[in-house]
Amino acid sequence: MLYRSLLVGGAALASVEAFSARPLLATNHAAAVVHSSPVMSMVPARRAQLAGLLGAATAGISAQAASAATGPSSTPWAYSTFLDAVEAGQIEKVSLASDGKQVLSIDKDGNRHETLLLPGESANLIKLLTSKNVVFAVQAPPEPSAGGAIAGVLANLAFPIVIIGGLLFLQRRNGGGGMPGGGGGGMNPMNLGKSKSKIEMEPETGVTFKDVAGCEGSKQELMEIVEFLKNPSKYSALGAKIPRGAVMEGPPGTGKTLLARAVAGEAGVPFISASGSEFVEMFVGVGASRVRDLFGQAKKNAPCIIFIDEIDAVGRQRAGGGGGGGGGGNDEREQTLNQILTEMDGFEGNSGVIVLAATNRADVLDAALLRPGRFDRRVPVDLPDKDGRFEILKVHVRGKPLREDVDLELVAKRTIGFSGASLANLMNEAAIVSARNDKTEIGYEEIDYAIDRATVGMVKETGTSFPNRQLLVAYHEAGHAITGALTPDYDMVTKVTILPRTNGAGGFTLFTPTEERLESGLYSMRYLKGQLVVALGGRVAEEIVFGKEEVTTGASGDLQQVRNIARRMVAQWGYSKDKLGATSWESPDGNGGFGPAAASAVVEARIDEEVTQLCADAYAACKTMLLDNRILLDELTEMLVEKETVDYQEMQALVSKYYPDGVNEKMKMPAEAALM
Repeated sequence: MLYRSLLVGGAALASVEAFSARPLLATNHAAAVVHSSPVMSMVPARRAQLAGLLGAATAGISAQAASAATGPSSTPWAYSTFLDAVEAGQIEKVSLASDGKQVLSIDKDGNRHETLLLPGESANLIKLLTSKNVVFAVQAPPEPSAGGAIAGVLANLAFPIVIIGGLLFLQRRNGGGGMPGGGGGGMNPMNLGKSKSKIEMEPETGVTFKDVAGCEGSKQELMEIVEFLKNPSKYSALGAKIPRGAVMEGPPGTGKTLLARAVAGEAGVPFISASGSEFVEMFVGVGASRVRDLFGQAKKNAPCIIFIDEIDAVGRQRAGGGGGGGGGGNDEREQTLNQILTEMDGFEGNSGVIVLAATNRADVLDAALLRPGRFDRRVPVDLPDKDGRFEILKVHVRGKPLREDVDLELVAKRTIGFSGASLANLMNEAAIVSARNDKTEIGYEEIDYAIDRATVGMVKETGTSFPNRQLLVAYHEAGHAITGALTPDYDMVTKVTILPRTNGAGGFTLFTPTEERLESGLYSMRYLKGQLVVALGGRVAEEIVFGKEEVTTGASGDLQQVRNIARRMVAQWGYSKDKLGATSWESPDGNGGFGPAAASAVVEARIDEEVTQLCADAYAACKTMLLDNRILLDELTEMLVEKETVDYQEMQALVSKYYPDGVNEKMKMPAEAALM
């Protein structure tokens, strides 16, 4: 009990001793001195003040300690006070704690005092006590009782018990929320090892193959899988096995997820959908556990379809597999991928379970994932062609009132490069604009507005009323349009406008490439040289009209395009075979990346010379074309200043006025191109 009392008093004393370095505090509390022992008269005033503070701060603690101990109460003393008392011969007996940290002293008046020893002072204190003939002894700590030991153990276990009890409560609370068809069971704490997938025993997606257009080849591949599930005997009679899986790959918005929903709506079997990101967690082993749970649910409900969207989130190439997947053998993502591989083609197999996956990055998927036996089929879902866009538009205009003169085939021609999602958004935006204008039908004006908004941004309402700005932009865009219209075998000019856009463009000239050229991706040298001329058209028009000193920075983007095209013509496509040979001197991404540059310093100098020459030739050709057609340039500029926008028909009529026989076949456009 003495040991416990010393500990409490000593701890309180230590907290007060810390204030000894603050004279201001001791001075302000000089009136708090409460000790009246004769010893106190022998110590300095500042020390007496600190001792008074000690008595005021720890009175309650000392009283509690004294009541718990056997014997009279004791008063805390600072160590310096205790030493002064020993030196003065005021101490009669001293009891040292066994740990050498506390001292219980009795003065000659019979008063008890508790003191906290300074570290390492036990030996010095013993010498002092011996020299002063003070009786001292070492007090052993009391033996803990059985009840106290049990209470201590329970106190240490209290927090873990509370945590475990809370988790068990959550588990019981959510115990009845299992997935239909079994496999859901009760949720474990925080739902860590359970799959977050959604299971539909009778899928009601509202989507069938009739609702999917523009990807007939991809749809046919998946329709066979559905037929496998509906009529397996038809294929088993020929020894055919049901595919383990199919991965749909293609750009965003091409309809991969829509195809999966259509498969679910057509198959009539349980459909489990999940996202690749759901398997990736910060806790090791959680992803693999969720994969096991996912396939466990599917096997219990076989035949069944599993759809994993954005599988590249978990199926990327592993380290050492040639793709630099990153991480070591204990990487959480790799463990998850390994579990997917095992579930799809392990010893147990997954009979009756078909896995569909979708990704925008099939190039980064692990080779083991794409091999036959796992994903047997790779289903490309590409951007739709003109006929595909027409079919998609027919799907997305259902329930939308179109004006009778709207021809969806013309819209399909105008929307080269649009995905299925882009076309859906296009028609929705046109419907919104029609409602905004209080119209009851959707016309060409609304569709044209929606196309411009999707490609070049919204029209800015400010910055259109400055005459000088309008004239400058008009000549700039007219330069692009005239050179494009007069360049043989170039894209047709479909729109010229000087209205600024939210994407930063002060105006723009819209060229529409042919479907054949876009689909093939093949461009002739003549076409590429035409691109250089057209790109320089705005800069050269400013120079001709306003002079070299007034040329603005508006052509900065055009000049970058010129440099990039000319560089690729020389360094990648071999269009300078006379000086550099018919070879490629850099990768499609340039000389960056991780490998060394293919071209030496000498070759690089020749490349720069050839690029410079190409740009100079294009500049000269552009200037000659615009000077020879200055009247055409001025008239188109006047039309732009007056109307702000010139469409395809007006542009065709203007050029035909000066070239009645047509510049080339490109100018003889069919009549159905009214929208353009």
